[in-house]
Amino acid sequence: MSWSEGGSGQEALPYPYYIDIVTKRYFDGVDNKRLDQVLDCFTDDAILTEQTSMTVHDGIGAIRKMFEKLFADFSDIWHGNFVHTADPDTNAICSQFTVLITPHGGEELRYENCNRFYLKGDKFHRVYVYMSGDNLLKEGDA
Repeated sequence: MSWSEGGSGQEALPYPYYIDIVTKRYFDGVDNKRLDQVLDCFTDDAILTEQTSMTVHDGIGAIRKMFEKLFADFSDIWHGNFVHTADPDTNAICSQFTVLITPHGGEELRYENCNRFYLKGDKFHRVYVYMSGDNLLKEGDA
């Protein structure tokens, strides 16, 4: 059976796993600029889409470049105030959260975002990011 977002045949993981991968692994890695920790949450052929601007990062190499640029462009990053809805039957989780992010030499920005994560096995395979402001997940090199 082929994989599809939220499709049948998904292997359900324990509910706490979804919260853990999103908060303690992924966003902890982003907030602390631990690139390897962040990338370890994704399959090699994952796709991350910043939905509000339709910016697509196709594959782990493109996702790596996106995070390298994000980490280079901002001095401080924080994600919190999480509200999660996990659906183990479809191996997916939706997370709403606050982002406080400071560009080098600039003023702190506040976003209220929502991400939809679809897992293949125990890693993110498709991620959709909905941002309340300008796209911070741009393509390109740092």
